Amino acid sequence: MKKYSQGFKLKIVQEYLKGKMGYILLAKKYGIPSPTPIRYWVRAYKAFGEEGLQRKRKHKEYPVQFKLDILNFMKQTGASYLETAIRFNMNHPGLIASWKSKFLKEGMDGLLEKARWRPSMSKKLKTTEKKQEKQCHVRSS
Repeated sequence: MKKYSQGFKLKIVQEYLKGKMGYILLAKKYGIPSPTPIRYWVRAYKAFGEEGLQRKRKHKEYPVQFKLDILNFMKQTGASYLETAIRFNMNHPGLIASWKSKFLKEGMDGLLEKARWRPSMSKKLKTTEKKQEKQCHVRSS
């Protein structure tokens, strides 16, 4: 998925809000493959202002209970991912879709935060051993 700058999003949202073009025409005008992102940007802008158009740079961890509350809200109300995100003051409906998918596949375990990938100790040791071997080989030559 292509990432768009906040300024670009704001320009399109403002153009949409002027009322001269709809989602489809704006998508065609700016070469966006689908009008869906524009629809999201407009709703996020209406709900959160310019902050709603910012890309989140920091990974935020949500508690399992929060995720369950969101999924339960969607089930009970029939709200869309976007409506749910706005209701819970989130700016990433795709994250909710991901939680739902994981929950359906893995149950509660799917909602737990997985440890981020880190090199294993054995890999670190092998790298260190190789460096030491090279240093020894250079010294002995």
